Amino acid sequence: MAVNGNAQALAGLKVVELGQLIAGPFASKLLGEFGADVIKIEPPGTGDPLRKWRVLKDDTSLWWHVQTRNKRSLALDLRAEEGQEIVRRLVDEADIVIENFRPGTLEKWGLGWEALSERNPGLIMVRISGYGQTGPYRDRPGFGVIGEAMGGLRYLSGHAGQPSVRVGISIGDSLSALYGVIGALLALQERHRSGRGQYIDVALYESVFAMMESLIPEYDGAEVIREPSGSALPGITPSNAYLCASAEGEGEGEGEGEEYVLIAGNGDSIFKRLMAAIGRQDLADDPRFVHNDGRSRHAELIDGAIADWTRQHRRDYVLDVLESAHVPVGYPYTAKDIVADPHYLAREMIETIQLGGGETLKVPGVLPKLSRTPGRIDGGGPALGQHTQDVLDELGIDRETQAKMREKGVI
Repeated sequence: MAVNGNAQALAGLKVVELGQLIAGPFASKLLGEFGADVIKIEPPGTGDPLRKWRVLKDDTSLWWHVQTRNKRSLALDLRAEEGQEIVRRLVDEADIVIENFRPGTLEKWGLGWEALSERNPGLIMVRISGYGQTGPYRDRPGFGVIGEAMGGLRYLSGHAGQPSVRVGISIGDSLSALYGVIGALLALQERHRSGRGQYIDVALYESVFAMMESLIPEYDGAEVIREPSGSALPGITPSNAYLCASAEGEGEGEGEGEEYVLIAGNGDSIFKRLMAAIGRQDLADDPRFVHNDGRSRHAELIDGAIADWTRQHRRDYVLDVLESAHVPVGYPYTAKDIVADPHYLAREMIETIQLGGGETLKVPGVLPKLSRTPGRIDGGGPALGQHTQDVLDELGIDRETQAKMREKGVI
């Protein structure tokens, strides 16, 4: 499809999605948003379990209309020999296959990397699993939450001395999808030189582990095991959440209606502006706090000074003062805040799609933003098997054969 007269970045690319739920489908969603023809294979009758996850409307997950936009749905039983043969024929014409089954599952069906790449030497295969295709844990089942735990994120999430908490989204799956897409694009670039494909082995725990910044060198080089720290950012000061005054002028305690701000004053010059803005010029001029290492040694003092100031003022006032002082400041957005925010709207990060029956639905916009060949959204997720006949017609499978496969439950 052309956008602004230009073909989309991935126009002409054919992708077969064999995954379900989150990681694999999120990866193929990103490719589809930039013009790839994504054929999503789902079990007949039930479809991807994500269709019934989270909040449903008209018996379909609202999440579905984000995760599966721009895809074509082919209802196909991968356990049936006829279904496996259809996959092989699709792969013969495909550039990329994306799957997130437990290692060995596709091999059991004759659809593993060795078998498919022999048919299509230029094939690129993204394989996302809990622990990767090799190693002693490869056969273990692994969901995102387990990857987040093993990758080190879960231990750091929460407050010291309390049970760890999970991030409120499936971050391990989404990070793995991003690494899968990066790997696929790298492999496509290399294929221009060699003409050969390859597979990308993505493990959920490794995708999380790759985000863990200085965790390992601090342990190895200084014998420091990083601990959970609540809303603070250890060793980077000040960067924290601070309670503001309530509507009644009461800023103490916890409870409904509390308002917080997030302040990142950890740059040397930013720190001076922050201290001046809150009336603490003495701290701005203190030679101990010229650089981050000195501030971090006295983080409790600095955080206390900021908290003393924010507790005296409503959140809007705090935001105005610090924005005027060019200090990075914000507050935790809810979904209601996001859809009403003028910057989100100006950046086209909230789009409205048409559903069946004339209904509309707000969904997240497309990332990343390309200047000449941007991505696009073609409505919501497809109905189960909506494109089965079209895909089989394209493969040259006649209608009589299709009818027989439908009777047998293959499609």
